[in-house]
Amino acid sequence: MVTQDPKPVDRDDLDGIAMALPDVTREGTDELPSYAVRGKGFVTWRGPRKDAVEPDTGERMPDVICIVTPGQEDKEAILQLGEPWFTTPHFDGYDAVLVRERDLGMLDYLELAEIVTDAWATRAPKKLVKEHLG
Repeated sequence: MVTQDPKPVDRDDLDGIAMALPDVTREGTDELPSYAVRGKGFVTWRGPRKDAVEPDTGERMPDVICIVTPGQEDKEAILQLGEPWFTTPHFDGYDAVLVRERDLGMLDYLELAEIVTDAWATRAPKKLVKEHLG
């Protein structure tokens, strides 16, 4: 019996994970979407900005995704996982991690689902979180 490796995680997977959570709306544009629960954002694609540049070329990264974390301890734990997670000095003190869209394929689907669900739970009303997650 031949087993296949699972397909790499991609933008559609992230969209599916976020949109499966209760009361989530997709905002922004197709190119730069953001996801919010009752108006509070928890995942946002960022356009090229001067705080996130390619180390080799100095070019601004066009595909950075910002995902909220429950707190600094969670942020540090995710960053300790290593690539593809990162941060920039602009996000010092802010509860969020960054990942490039091109690098989503380096992630395990369940890892991404857990991090996105935690981001949602950070922004959602406590009653909604309890109803959904128990």
